[in-house]
Amino acid sequence: MTSPSTPSTPSTPSTPEKAATPPDSHADRRRWIALAIVMTAAFMDLVDVTIVNIAIPSIQRDAGATFSQIQWITAGYALALGAGLITGGRLGDIYGRKKVFLVGITGFTVASALCGFAANPEMLVASRILQGAMAALMVPQVLSIVHATFPAHERGKVFGLFGMVVGLGAVSGPLLGALLTEWNLFGLEWRPIFLINLPVGVAGVLLGRKFITESKAPRALKLDLVGVVLVTAGLLMLLYPLTRGRELGWPLWGYAMMAGAVVVFGALVAYEKRKGERDGSPLVEMSLFKVKSFAAGIAVQTVFGVSLGIFFLVWTMYMQLGLQWSALRAGLTGVPFSIAVSFAAGISVQKLVPRFGRKVLQAGALTMAAGVLIYIWEAGRYGADIAPWQMALPLVVMGLGMGLIVAPLTDAVLSEVPREHAGSASGLINTVQQMGNALGLGLVSVVFFGVMDEDVVLPERVAAEFVHGFQNALWWVVGVLVAIFLLMLALPKRAARPEGADASAPVPEAEREPALAH
Repeated sequence: MTSPSTPSTPSTPSTPEKAATPPDSHADRRRWIALAIVMTAAFMDLVDVTIVNIAIPSIQRDAGATFSQIQWITAGYALALGAGLITGGRLGDIYGRKKVFLVGITGFTVASALCGFAANPEMLVASRILQGAMAALMVPQVLSIVHATFPAHERGKVFGLFGMVVGLGAVSGPLLGALLTEWNLFGLEWRPIFLINLPVGVAGVLLGRKFITESKAPRALKLDLVGVVLVTAGLLMLLYPLTRGRELGWPLWGYAMMAGAVVVFGALVAYEKRKGERDGSPLVEMSLFKVKSFAAGIAVQTVFGVSLGIFFLVWTMYMQLGLQWSALRAGLTGVPFSIAVSFAAGISVQKLVPRFGRKVLQAGALTMAAGVLIYIWEAGRYGADIAPWQMALPLVVMGLGMGLIVAPLTDAVLSEVPREHAGSASGLINTVQQMGNALGLGLVSVVFFGVMDEDVVLPERVAAEFVHGFQNALWWVVGVLVAIFLLMLALPKRAARPEGADASAPVPEAEREPALAH
């Protein structure tokens, strides 16, 4: 499948298509090792987004960080990551996904070391921004490498594994952060939450050099520098006020920046269309949005990010600030959710989607909404006396629903994307999810804090206010999940396969990019 807006290139003499043969066992083993490497990198990023929140009190106490610096330690990573994902994905298409992945994971590891050994809060903030920028190079290559290494009929299994990683990463960050902070290894206080990335990152670099294949767009592409400036400026103008708006009291300039972001994105679309028609090398491949599965999937991914942004922040504050639970107790409470997500993600793409198609994703949205409704009822019934075991039922139901969404959705979005645009598509998927997440975080001030009486000081009244705010926020999550269910009607009933491909047969070698580098 070729891009509709991409100008044709001189054709090369065609070669007879080779007979379909399965990869030899050695090559097959190597590419599954490569998959484990990129999945571990994705897990590192997922954990790093949340692990810092748990350690904030320790960082404030040990490093003497101000409230503003604490905000930048968390927001700086998110801003650098969100602003760089599209560019990082396209760099992989142009210079090679393996090469850019290795640069990203190397830089991420170095930045983690700088965070862990930061001499003062200013150095920690700068290192976190660098860490986010390096993650923006690393993360988009994960899906690109999967897309280039595995044929269509195997991607369901792969994305099932990816969904399991997402499920584990969703709650592993807070739990791991709580354990490392409470253990206070070698008297290092909060520093091990960053230093734990060092052995994982070094192993990823060494093994990645050996086992990951190099793949890039089949024709030469050039980096679209104007596109990079426009997309980075637009994303920063949108994400910065969303990320920091609540703490700053939603100033007028924040709304002006978000309005300006819409103008910048409009200019980006117009420029990228002209760029694609002129030399076929835009940063954002606009022709991807003509692919129904991609356009619909991107919309679902964005709104799904909003629901997750609201839930995870409100849930954490409800347990730790409202119920006064320790970080470790709150982290352990999320374990059933993580297990449920991993289980459902593992069976959804392999067992359910081939039989029921998009109905699986819609069932996931309704199941997740049912879990949220159970949580609302339990929070009201038990109030501040609710126990972790009583939260297990709604969390398991929610986890099953989320698992039915995350893995099939990624497969559906990428199913009809041409291989030469895998990096651009992967960057877009990660970017809209980050944008949705930031919007969800921004909405927390309205749907959670907006209904609470912050002047209450009595402990029992504080708990009651947090329960009320939690229930109100969850009703918003239910509404967002219903919207996701309706948006899913635009997804294809069945994930498309490459033309002429049998879903159960190997893709002919002539149609596959090399799986491995020997």
